Amino acid sequence: MAKQKKKKTTKKVIPALTSEATLKRNIRGHLKKLGFTKDDKGELVAPVDTKDSIRLLHAMQRHDRLTQHRDFVGAQWPLLKNHFADGADVVPAKVSPRLELVEASTWQSDLFRLVGLSWSVPVSMGFGRRLRYLVWDDANGKLMGIMALGDPVYNLRTRDESVGWTLKQRSKRLVNVLDAYVVGAVPPYSFLLGGKLIASLIRTKDIRNDFREKYANTKGIISKKKKKAQLVLVTTSSSLGRSSMYNRVALGGVKYLKPIGYTGGWGHFHVPDDLFLKLRAYLRHHKHGYVDGHKFGDGPNWRLRTIRAAFDKLGFGADLLRHGIKREVYACELATNTNEVLRGEKKRAYCRALKTVKEVGELARQRWLIPRAERHPDYTAWKKESFGSLLTPQVVVQHKGENLGKDLAKKSMAGGAWTGPGKSAAGK
Repeated sequence: MAKQKKKKTTKKVIPALTSEATLKRNIRGHLKKLGFTKDDKGELVAPVDTKDSIRLLHAMQRHDRLTQHRDFVGAQWPLLKNHFADGADVVPAKVSPRLELVEASTWQSDLFRLVGLSWSVPVSMGFGRRLRYLVWDDANGKLMGIMALGDPVYNLRTRDESVGWTLKQRSKRLVNVLDAYVVGAVPPYSFLLGGKLIASLIRTKDIRNDFREKYANTKGIISKKKKKAQLVLVTTSSSLGRSSMYNRVALGGVKYLKPIGYTGGWGHFHVPDDLFLKLRAYLRHHKHGYVDGHKFGDGPNWRLRTIRAAFDKLGFGADLLRHGIKREVYACELATNTNEVLRGEKKRAYCRALKTVKEVGELARQRWLIPRAERHPDYTAWKKESFGSLLTPQVVVQHKGENLGKDLAKKSMAGGAWTGPGKSAAGK
């Protein structure tokens, strides 16, 4: 009996050393290193949802950013450190805040950048329209903190529901809204609840006037139409879950910041810059349109959309962008009829109740700084040289499945909040 030839079967071999496979392993390894796991639905689960654990999730990103800017810090810190106060320089009863608009390519912009590098949650560069400020104490000429307002993200459910917007209304009047993506005080002012004082400065005549002067008659990049924008709402959100700095920011019986809900836990903070560059290179290899779609006018969610496109092409899907860290969102209404203006029911915003920075500073000084100083006088021991330790990359070690920045939770408490995501699309 003739022997039948055995039919050869070929098994499909998945190449394990391709650039695509390597990139997928890098993504999985990075998320595992951060302590993320997956639930039964395949969605990411953060290690622990506490303020310290959230800071630690940002530890690697912060370490990388400080390492990248090591030369800048080394050059600028000796030149700029005298703008920071010792504790003995601060007299709470005399603190007098002043806002200074920051222009690009100036020593003020270097100082703003230096402070941003000290934050425990890395600060966004912002996008689109921007108003960046240094906050000075005119009583001693020292820096109190920084603040930055920029274009809001297009989709923010809690904001849209609070305003009562339809899609058409939002599209037409989002131009009247900004987002405070950086707000915070530097030591020793942060020890005196200076962050609350700076947050309260959002709701001032000075901010609204600066916006009107710079953006009221500008044309839309995409629509090419004159917007006639009037700033009536500023949103902000805590980078560490429920906010203690933004909570109970009220002066003279007026709520300056109103909590309106939480974000959905979507964003890209857990995708560091080096991994993002690899994702872009991958999309560029496949000639994807999102790779270089970050010109002004392309929208604030470019980085998020780019990562989503790369994840989809790699077969991960959008679930990896749901990190689960929900941010508390606050609304600062600059007009007594803010929502009516944003819905188109009123054309003119009523902002007569707004106070100046000096007036708000006086109220905030009595409300927070003086009582805090009386309860905790140890702020006087702070030396400005200690700020330099906040600009040094900390050793990141792994312990029980979580990354711990050595002493990071304690050393990075510069009193700041990144909203932003930044706060761009990073946490919306």
